[in-house]
Amino acid sequence: MKKIFLFTLVFITISSISQKMISRSGEIKFEASMPALEEVAATSKTASCVFDTSNGEFATLVLIKSFKFKVALMEEHFNENYMESEKYPKATFKGKVVNFDSKKLTATKTSYDIEGDLTIHGVTKKIKNKISLALVNGKMLASSSFAIALKEYKIDVPSLVKDKIAKDAKVVFNFALEGK
Repeated sequence: MKKIFLFTLVFITISSISQKMISRSGEIKFEASMPALEEVAATSKTASCVFDTSNGEFATLVLIKSFKFKVALMEEHFNENYMESEKYPKATFKGKVVNFDSKKLTATKTSYDIEGDLTIHGVTKKIKNKISLALVNGKMLASSSFAIALKEYKIDVPSLVKDKIAKDAKVVFNFALEGK
């Protein structure tokens, strides 16, 4: 009886991670603050992610207007002047987790390389970064942090505030993905 239970548990665990995993409530934060000045940071809690554990393909999408700031005026300037969210309503990443093997996934975070195309403000750039993955209670937890140069994505900062906003924005994402 114990062997059947153990076999069933292992089968359910393997089958739950050998498919597409999705999230529609991922969190993406960014910060472009300068030391000792007003915080320039926002969070979206509605980012989407799809991860195909059979081949390592990883894709995310976040609506620019979903980023929330502490100061409403800053959010308005972000959408209208910097990100032009009417013209460029979303940011996306489409790539692959390199050498991903679902059989090696455990509750302990494992670091992998991830590479692909990041599109922000209508500009697509190839990026390579690290991603941490773990399997906890049937959910795959995915997290990463990286920096983007605002200039590379044609995000113009007016000279009036250029000393108040960092040239590079730190981006952090966290997803709890579930089987589809």
